[in-house]
Amino acid sequence: MNQDIDYGPLTPLIGSWQGDKGTDIAPDPEGSETNPFYETIVFEPIGDVTNAESQILVALHYRQIVRRKSNDQVFHDQTGYWMWDAGNGTLMQSLTIPRAVCVLAGGRHGGSIDADGNVTLGVAAAIDNAQWGIVQSPFMQDNARTMAFNHRIIVGNGRLSYAETTLVDIYGKPFEHTDENELVRQ
Repeated sequence: MNQDIDYGPLTPLIGSWQGDKGTDIAPDPEGSETNPFYETIVFEPIGDVTNAESQILVALHYRQIVRRKSNDQVFHDQTGYWMWDAGNGTLMQSLTIPRAVCVLAGGRHGGSIDADGNVTLGVAAAIDNAQWGIVQSPFMQDNARTMAFNHRIIVGNGRLSYAETTLVDIYGKPFEHTDENELVRQ
C-alpha cells in the first residue's frame, strides 16, 4: 500500500476478513428462506483516481465470496470498489453480482470515530435515484427487479460487521432481502 495516500474512512477496511455468523433472509415463492453463511471479503488499496482534473477519489477494490453453511456452496460472489471523495465528504460503493445487477451507492461521511474506535460507513441506492442508481438486465427487470439497496458497515479494532438490505420485486411482491455478518481481520 502506498503510504502517501490517505484512504480516510476506508483505511480500516484494508485487508482480509472472515466471518461465520452470517444470516441471509432471501425471497422464496412461499415467503422467505433463512440461510446461515460464512464468507471472506478482501479489500485491496488501488490508489487515487482523478476525474475530470478536479475530483480526486481514493479507492479500494474488494471481492466477497459467501458460502452456505448447509452445503459449503458459493451462493454469492460480488466484486466492486469502495471510494472516498474527501473533498465532498462522500462515500461510494460500486458493485456487480453475476445475476446481471450493478449498483452505484453513495452517502455522506462526517469523519467521526465512536468511543470504541469504530468507523461507520453507510451508502444507499435506488432504481429511481438519478445520482445513486441500479442497473440490471431485462430478465432481472421483469422477474426479480432490484428497487433499492442500503449497506451499513461498522469497522474497527479488527472487527467488521455489516447489515445490508436489498428491496426486490419478486414473485409479484416487494421483499426486503437482508444479509448481515460479523467478521474478523485475518
